[in-house]
Order: sequence, then structure tokens, then C-alpha cells
Amino acid sequence: MLNPVTSAFEGQLRKTLPVAAFKQDSAPYLSEPRGRWQGKGLIIAPANTLEVAEVVKACAQARIGIVPYGGGTGLVGGQIMSEGPAPVVLSLERMNTIRDVYPSENVLVCDAGTILADVQKVAEDVDRLFPLSLASEGSARIGGLLSTNAGGLNVLRYGNARAQCLGLEVVRPDGSIWHGLTRLRKDNTGYDLRNLMIGAEGTLGIITAAALKLAPRPVEVGAAMMAVSSPKAALDLLTLASAQVGEGISAFELMHRQGFDFLDEVGPQYKRPFDQQPEWCVLIDVGLPAGLGAADALESIFSAAFAAGLVTDGVIAQSHAQRDAFWHIRESIPEANRRIGSISSHDISVPLSAIPAFVEQGKAALEEVGTYRINCFGHLGDGNLHYNVFPMLGRSRDDHDADRSRVKQVVHDLVHQMQGSVSAEHGIGRLKTGDLERYSDPAKLTMMREIKAALDPDGIMNPGAVLVAEL
Repeated sequence: MLNPVTSAFEGQLRKTLPVAAFKQDSAPYLSEPRGRWQGKGLIIAPANTLEVAEVVKACAQARIGIVPYGGGTGLVGGQIMSEGPAPVVLSLERMNTIRDVYPSENVLVCDAGTILADVQKVAEDVDRLFPLSLASEGSARIGGLLSTNAGGLNVLRYGNARAQCLGLEVVRPDGSIWHGLTRLRKDNTGYDLRNLMIGAEGTLGIITAAALKLAPRPVEVGAAMMAVSSPKAALDLLTLASAQVGEGISAFELMHRQGFDFLDEVGPQYKRPFDQQPEWCVLIDVGLPAGLGAADALESIFSAAFAAGLVTDGVIAQSHAQRDAFWHIRESIPEANRRIGSISSHDISVPLSAIPAFVEQGKAALEEVGTYRINCFGHLGDGNLHYNVFPMLGRSRDDHDADRSRVKQVVHDLVHQMQGSVSAEHGIGRLKTGDLERYSDPAKLTMMREIKAALDPDGIMNPGAVLVAEL
């Protein structure tokens, strides 16, 4: 059993840490973006890895839980502990130094508290690209993004956060430090500890720094919105586009008309791409080497797709500003969703060929539960959909409290039936621990528990996240 933070424990830490490490206003650290949980705990913000190690050692000796806190943008409650003894909430916000940049190696080394947008800017300053990109990049921090193996908009071309990391520095549950900040792309010296820590959501250790891969910046970039008749047509369009430009496709986003209706209803404001909004559309983004015109490539894709009956309308960005306007729409949809208030949101993935059937069968299955608005959108290129269920106009999500668990189970049961995942890119956190138990292979769960017990025998690292824990 874990112990709660006490005034005596806090006093002990104050003898070893500077005053600046203790946050006076705890409220911002004890809530999450959707307002579903309220946490508790002592908020500590170390300035460096050695201070993190001091905190962890003290917590290990006192058997006090530690909840790592990055940018607080997670949507599955991994950064919030509302049940059990009050923990230490360990914020990495003061650890935001870019330690080194190696342009010739395409490598950047930074503290785990560095904001994603700042990493992108430093990469741009040396004419490189750090391609991890998502709506919360102005506040999400590298440690949290790696701990959840974040996905985002460019996974189709560059992979998840895991694929963009070479090495890690990690404070282990006993307070010792693993110095794994390698910049090597080939290193077969034993177990892959880096990939064990990535996606572990702080349950095996605390990431304090990372060596990140950079990429060449595409010279020719462009984007287009294309209207399609169905998800099946969108998949066929992806196949056609891939045949024409290969890995030049950076992102391929599917959007349903419901997302645009929400933007019209509650904002944010946007510039309408079509005179008449289609039922489905895709946003295609390309990045190509010099000499291969992005606009010409998109025009060729549209012409071939129109001739094949896959698209009915399209708008190709004629400037960087118009391309940004297209992306503003896609990145504003989650904010509109938040303003509407979902009954249940689902971050799911299924095999690409199963997506059309999932969309059709999911709608039919939910109609047997109640009457809802469904906003289905997401990263079609890698099979990741955000399949979110909302109340009808004039009602609120609170009116459907009794429906929430049933709605989630209907969607997740269908995902599992189609050999998909109920957590494509947001992680398990505390929201989906029951889903992990329900849908995972028993052998997988056994191995996960064995790893947790081996590396964190006292269970102090983010207790209750990912795996159900006795608090």
C-alpha cells in the first residue's frame, strides 16, 4: 500500500530542493482538458535531472506515489490521480533546455519539459524538420509526448513519437538515472529499454531528456481539400495518391460534415473551403524535393481521382496562407468538439480496409442505443479515427450520463471485433484501464504486469495508470 504526502514529507523535501521547485497554485495541475477528473497531491517542479532523482528517491523511501506531469494535454487521465493516497505531482515544466543540436546528424537533444513547438522552431532554425505535429503542440511537452507515444498529423510519413526518438535519459523508480541519450541509429547491445519507456505513461520511470530525430525540410509543400463520397472512396484516393507521389504524402486526413457543422455552431471561425460542404472530405498534405511541384502533383492526383469517380470537388491551396487555412480547419475540430461536449470520445484504429465497414456498422450499432450526432474524423492514412459521440442539438452531455458507458462499450466492442485498438494514439491513462483488461490478450497483460513488478516493485510510478493498481 502507498502512503499519502504529509506535511512532514513536504518539509523533508524543502530541505533538499530550492523554493522555486514548489508550486504555490496547484489548481492548474489537478484538472484535465475535458473536466472529467479532479486530482490531488503536492506539486513539485524540479529544474534538472538531479532534482528529479532526489524527489524520486524520497518518494521511494516513503512509499509515496509519483504522477509525472508534462503539458497536461492528455485526454485519458494519465496526468490526474483522483483516487488513493495523495501523490507527488512532478511537473517537468522548468526542464525546458535544448541541450544540443547536431544538424549534420539530424539530431536534437532536449529536456523532457521542452514544448513541442519550441523543438519545431529550433529545428527550423537549422533548416531541419521535427515532424511530430498535433493540435496541442503549443503546450504539449516532449516527455509527455514520448511517454504516451503520441501520434498526430504526420504519422503516415514519419511515424509516431517512438519512431522519432533515438535515446532517452530516465530516472528510475529507485531514483537512479539511466543515461541512455544515445544518438546512434544502430545499437543492438541488449534489450530495447528506450522503446520500453516510450508509451509506458510514466509507470516505469520518468523521462527527463530525449535525443530526437530531425528530418530534411521538404522544399515543395502543398495541400488540397477534396470531396469524396464515402470513406471507401477516401481509401481508394489514398491508394491513388500514394502511387503517384509515394512517401511525399505527409498527411491524409478524413473529415465528416458533422465536424464543419460543429464549427459553424460554436466556432472557432474558419474559411469555408467548399461552396456546399460535402458529406465527406479529405485533407491531403504533401512535401516534395526541389523540382517536383507540390501544386502540380496535387492537380494530377485530383484529375486522376476525378476521372476515376473518387472525388467530386476539390480545392488546391494556392499559397502558404491557404494551406494554413486548410490546416486551421482540421486543428479546430477538436476545439469545437470540446465546446459541444461529447458523451463519449473514442481514439481508435482498425485495419485500413475495415474502416468503411466500421463507420457504417458503428452508426447502426449506436442507433440501437439512442439518437446521437457522430463526428468521425482523423488520420485515415494510418487507420486512426477519432470517433466521437455527441448529444443532439439542444441537449448536453450531462443528459446522457447514463448512456456513456454503454456507448463506449458498443464502439469498443466493434473495434475489437474488427481486430483494432481502443487506444490508437492517446494512451491508456486511467480512463481505459478497464478496456485494456477487457480487450487485451491475457499473455500480454501478464507480461506487462511482470515488467511493472520488476522495474517498479513498490508501485510508486503513476499508480493506477495503464494497469489497475491497488492504491
